Amino acid sequence: PGPAAETRPAPTAPTPSATPPSATPRPTASASPQAAATRSTGDRVDADWLARTAERSGIPPVALRAYAGAALALGEEQPGCGIGWNTLAAIGLAESDHGTAGGSALDARGVAVPPVLGPALDGSAGRARIADTDAGALDGDTRLDRAVGPMQMIPQTWATWAADGDGDGVADPQNVTDAALAAARYLCVSGDLADPEIWVQAVASYNDDLAYNNAVADEAERLAGLG
Repeated sequence: PGPAAETRPAPTAPTPSATPPSATPRPTASASPQAAATRSTGDRVDADWLARTAERSGIPPVALRAYAGAALALGEEQPGCGIGWNTLAAIGLAESDHGTAGGSALDARGVAVPPVLGPALDGSAGRARIADTDAGALDGDTRLDRAVGPMQMIPQTWATWAADGDGDGVADPQNVTDAALAAARYLCVSGDLADPEIWVQAVASYNDDLAYNNAVADEAERLAGLG
């Protein structure tokens, strides 16, 4: 058994009006669920599935392991959520190209080096204006907030949803394993992501933009089709 790629809706309007895809993706492979005390969410992921799916998808293995591990962890924590690894991966692509935006790269631990930082949230170019909330601790900006890490969470969101996915005792938004687990929990607040309308709402809660929602949906469907 493995991390399932959930059925992907195809959003076509700003209000929830999505329809399911024409085919339901086949479940993919992962290791058997482990105890909650497992060191990392990634420990749940089957190595053969990881190698095969990384090659087919083009997703860096360290990032894919984080997405799949987070989905498996939420399957244990919140079985009613139904989040798939493909949704997390699609968001990771849209947000930071899997931790490689701006010349960054994920190291062997899954940490973005140099840190992935979004533009200052100054109200320009359609962005919200958010004054500094973290004294620059996460984003290095003491005047305005910036989204941080591979999953591009803003500091005030990270303050609520910070997670230690790799079990090293530190919740680091620049660590894709930590960030993917935090993002999964955040998305699952919306409800059962197997429901197309709830899926749209969940992704909109992450970034309320129709083009973004469609891009995430397209990539999630592509990944689900890998088999």
